Amino acid sequence: MYAQRPRIYSAPGRVNLIGEHTDYNDGFVMPAAIGLRTWVAVGSRSDRKLKVYSGSFSESAEFDLDARPARLRPDWSDYVFGVAVMLERAGHRLRGADMLISGEVPMGAGLGSSAALEVATGYALLANSGVRLDRIELARLCQQAENEYVGTRCGIMDQFVSCFGRAGHALLLDCRSLEYRLLALPADVSLVICHTGVRRELSNVEYNKRRLECEAGVRSLAQHLPHVRALRDVTREDLERHGGDLPEAVYRRCRHVVSENARVLAAAAALERGDLAAFGALMGESHRSLRDDFEVSCAELDLLVDLAARPPGVFGARMTGGGFGGCTINLVRTTAVDGFKVAVARGYEQKTGRAPEIYVSAAAEGAAERI
Repeated sequence: MYAQRPRIYSAPGRVNLIGEHTDYNDGFVMPAAIGLRTWVAVGSRSDRKLKVYSGSFSESAEFDLDARPARLRPDWSDYVFGVAVMLERAGHRLRGADMLISGEVPMGAGLGSSAALEVATGYALLANSGVRLDRIELARLCQQAENEYVGTRCGIMDQFVSCFGRAGHALLLDCRSLEYRLLALPADVSLVICHTGVRRELSNVEYNKRRLECEAGVRSLAQHLPHVRALRDVTREDLERHGGDLPEAVYRRCRHVVSENARVLAAAAALERGDLAAFGALMGESHRSLRDDFEVSCAELDLLVDLAARPPGVFGARMTGGGFGGCTINLVRTTAVDGFKVAVARGYEQKTGRAPEIYVSAAAEGAAERI
């Protein structure tokens, strides 16, 4: 496939410890990159074509950079070619490339598989073309590709942490300013991810609907509070005082985002002072808010969170990602991980008839070339 030895790039998936559905509301999030990665091998071509093979789908796709369509087809290759289009639109002329893609991040699990693919693709295409680009700008362009070509109106969290993740650390990100702070995670605590096995089939439609509901809330609240540009600018007192005209569902969506932003900042303070009990309690509050106010949980996610409360050594549990299926994230003392896995798997299988996939990870590094 390659005329010369390919270069290999990778980018990680992520878990979000706390701060769900706040990123596209200019709010605060606290993700961490995980050890599951997407790999892209790239070799140059003499023309301007991108020829891509996906090991996950056992499929090939081809794209001509000089004859690109206005819209792409609904396909896995949208993530790849959408990034190429956004890079070119931003003024970065790309060389043609042969690309081989291999992914470890489970798809449809709410672990940032699309962002990992986008970021790894972006790094590979830029390096293949001899183009240097700031990582923040790459994250922005990858987000735009998903917004405009895939049709998911996501925020920038997944792409940002895939670029900037640091081993052993969570990342507190202000999604308005893109300022961030690395927060060390205790060395004796593991990130344990439990996959419900429920794919997020309704996620695009329902995800976009939640975003529209948040925007409707902003428009209404801004009539009373002219400084409000996003739910980031709304306090709990503002919402209680001026939210009476909102439809009930919109009010609850706003209440989740406003309270979740406060929880993220409180969780960061708890982590910095080493108070994992307080951090875990905030994770529980976050899950209940996502379940009741934002309505993006499901019975299987709720079951996994309930089961996580029983074994020893668990500091906190919540759903992670957009919801409607996917995974929970659990903070577990490393010495208690084996017992946790056995207890949760047994309880979940007894209730659902199927065993959950369980991944154990430390916080990992962001995108990089394999040397």
